[in-house]
Amino acid sequence: MKELFRSNDAVLLSFVQAILSDAGVAHQIADSYMSIMEGSLGVLPRRVLVAEDEWAQACRILKEADLDHVVGQS
Repeated sequence: MKELFRSNDAVLLSFVQAILSDAGVAHQIADSYMSIMEGSLGVLPRRVLVAEDEWAQACRILKEADLDHVVGQS
């Protein structure tokens, strides 16, 4: 798995998850339970991971959704 981007913006993460799912791109949201460990403050970013062989497709999908600026963001 390769990190597509990371964010603590729940709306952005939900949107990206929805468009990747709709496109059939396998993905995983990592670190989603870390907020429990930190006291639910939401300051730790969650990572969107995609399979190496679906990286280019995921980037294309984000670009089409005008979200190409988040790729590689940390």
